[in-house]
Parts: sequence; structure tokens; C-alpha cells
Amino acid sequence: MKPHPLVHQELSYDPHFGIYNRRLRSLEYGNVRSEDLYWRLRRQVGLAHTGELATEIRGPDAEAMLNRVFTRDVSRVRVGRCSYQLACFADGGMIMDGVLLRLASDRFWYAQGDGEFPVWLRAHSEGFDVEVFDPDVWISQVQGPHSMDVLAQASDEGMPEHFRYFDLAHIRIGGQPVVISRTGFTNELGWEFYFGPDADADVIGERILKAGEPHGIHTIPAAATNARRIEAGLLFSGTDFDDSVTPFTAGLGAFVDLDKADFIGMAALAQADKRRRTWGLQCAGGVARHGDTLFLDDEPAGRVCSSAWSPCLQRGVAIARLNDPKSGPGTELRVECVDGLARAGEVCELPMYDRAGEIPRGKCTDIPAVPARE
Repeated sequence: MKPHPLVHQELSYDPHFGIYNRRLRSLEYGNVRSEDLYWRLRRQVGLAHTGELATEIRGPDAEAMLNRVFTRDVSRVRVGRCSYQLACFADGGMIMDGVLLRLASDRFWYAQGDGEFPVWLRAHSEGFDVEVFDPDVWISQVQGPHSMDVLAQASDEGMPEHFRYFDLAHIRIGGQPVVISRTGFTNELGWEFYFGPDADADVIGERILKAGEPHGIHTIPAAATNARRIEAGLLFSGTDFDDSVTPFTAGLGAFVDLDKADFIGMAALAQADKRRRTWGLQCAGGVARHGDTLFLDDEPAGRVCSSAWSPCLQRGVAIARLNDPKSGPGTELRVECVDGLARAGEVCELPMYDRAGEIPRGKCTDIPAVPARE
């Protein structure tokens, strides 16, 4: 259990921790309401120290080896760009999803969620001229409408030129080497920063907080980002999908390229049911309980994988996997909620708003209003 090098920035808020990739990740704060921090993320800027794990893949055969593992064509990822990538077992069941960063023609980082995926990468490196190892990199993210203002002030040379959505850049913050990417797990405007043992974490963290002070920056735990990522339809590995779920079932079929060179699971996915069964769910007045808590005409209808209260939508939101692939948005279900009551819920599209993804691309700059409390 390793704490993030910048965990001291959170300690005054009485953080409660969980274990993620054998790293400590703050789940919620004891003396700051998660709803207040949700709005800090939506309206100002938040700083999250994550437990995401980066694995380095380096060598002449790095691209070929990754093309064997991932479902999308890695050769299309240019140096200086990132790509969302999935990996599957031979039967088509999902193992992991994450962001692949191409640092050089023969060097990549794969930033993943919780799981033992580095072992899978190492196992499949046999026969390739490639190294797969832990670069001892830590990942944090700065997200929210003012995140780019913070970057411009924190970076020694200001905003990188042409820093587009899913770009990466090498910069210095307080003289320290940092890799940044226009990515995040909130679907807000934002960037992530990666630093290793060659950088002074305290210098980087202090510089970012200082740059963020005029914009109301605050560290944020997982509870403050969970509702936002559910609203956005961002799936959580091991929770919203597992090895029994194909990318098509998970609603991620667009990230499977059956025309590329052979990859692990390709034959099974070519024959798999292409129908989607993972959708959003909204429930007025309550939060859906995890598990097989969805019913249609008193018959089991599906599973709630993730759920939270949405301060923006003023209702419970969830990621749900339905039993019947013919069900979909608009289907009305009975939902068992965390308070023990059953309520009416409705299946919905994902993301639940900003369907064109204009917020993270910086094309929509409207600041959402906080709904009046009843």
C-alpha cells in the first residue's frame, strides 16, 4: 500500500482511503462534503491524486506487441498522442481498459484502472523485442472549467502549443520534468500529469496549488468524481465490466477494430453478439442499490454496477447491465434503492448529457448552475 507522493495535500480534510492498484486512494473526506467538491469540479477546478497505474512498454517491437494485445490499431496512434484501448481474453471477455500514451515511436505508457494487467502485458511480450516494466510513475489529474488556466500558470513555459484533446506533452513545472495529457476520468475539461522518481513531487504539487488558488482549486476524492463519471458513461474496470462482459455488451463496440491485424480475442469477438446491454439509469428520489436490483413486471431485469446521487440532475444515476438486449433507453424498471425502498427508474443513454463530448474538448464553456435546494 503506497500513498501518493502528494497525499499530504489531502490530510487536513480527514480523508478515508481505499486500496487501488496496491496504492492508497482517497475515497471521501470526513470534513468536506462530496457534493460541494462535485460542484467545485463542475464550476471551478479540482485536483485528484489517483491510484492509476502506468506500465512502460519500450523497444523495437513495442507497437507490434501492443497491437497483439489491444483491440484498436496502435499503429494509428502518433507520437505525442493518446488512445483509449481495451484488452480482452481469447473468449472476448474484457480484462482492462485504459489510456495508451505514445511517448516515442518505440516507447509507450499504458495508464490503467485497478487490476493485475501488467502481468498480462509481460506474459504476452514473449517473442517480441520489448521491455515491459513499472516506470514508478504517479498520476494526478486537474479537471474543471478553469483547469487550462491552472496549466498555463503552473507550466514553466505556459500553455503548450496545439494541446488538443488526447494530446500529450513534455513540460516542466517548477523546473521538474512532467508528462501531461489532455485526458481525465470526469468528462470535464482537464489534463492529467505524470511524474516519476526523477522529479520533486512537492515542487510540482505546490506549484499547481499556487496556480489554482485564484480559481478555487481543491483536492477531490473519488466520491466527488464518481457521480460525474457515471453521468458521462465512463466505465470502471472490475465494477462496470469484468471478464464475462464483451466490449459490445459494455457499449464499447466502437473501440473494437475487427479489420486490424489479429489480436487476442479477435476470433471470438467477430462471432459475438454485437448488441449492447450496458446503459445509464436514472431514478428520481433515490440511489439504486448495487447488484441484481432491477425488475420489469416483477421479473429480474438487470444489474446495477455503479450508482451515485447526481447533484446536477438531482436524482440517482447508475451504470446498469440489462438482461434483455432488446431493452434500452426509455425502458421503465422497478429499482431497489440503498434506503430499502423501491422506486421507478428509467434506462437512459450514456453520456446522460453533453452527448457530443463538447465539454472535455473545450467547445462548451458554459458553467452549470447549482440547482436550488428544496
